Amino acid sequence: MLNENPIKPMNIETVKELWSKTYNTQGKPDWSHIFPYYHKDIIFQDTIQRIEGIEDFTLMCKRLTTRTHQLNMEILSIAQNENIIIFDWIMTMMFKKYPSTPMYGSTKLTISEDGYILQQRDYYDLWGDIFNNIPHFGKMYRRFLIKKFG
Repeated sequence: MLNENPIKPMNIETVKELWSKTYNTQGKPDWSHIFPYYHKDIIFQDTIQRIEGIEDFTLMCKRLTTRTHQLNMEILSIAQNENIIIFDWIMTMMFKKYPSTPMYGSTKLTISEDGYILQQRDYYDLWGDIFNNIPHFGKMYRRFLIKKFG
């Protein structure tokens, strides 16, 4: 583990508190307060990458911080069943040269027996949410998906 057990147990209230501090309403995101809650062998996966280990996970978070001008997250709903916490969110990424981009998704956290986040799986439609903000292209992209897959 990184340190001794986290000060607070990992539950719905702790997640709401930590994630609300992580994604500021002004400025770049800051994960420094949440890293101690992650297991040293964290497995993080989303639609574009799979990362294993706290060192690679913290590097990924730093890369995201440098790429965005500002990043906000709103938790819409959250539930817990034993060692699994799942929450739905809207994350709005603001870049220096591009319009704000809201992405809609869900996160599944698996908590280890000793109280650390052992796995984090983020689910979202990266390209669909980004393409929705490009005039005319978003509609073409959706028509393509419906024609080929729906």
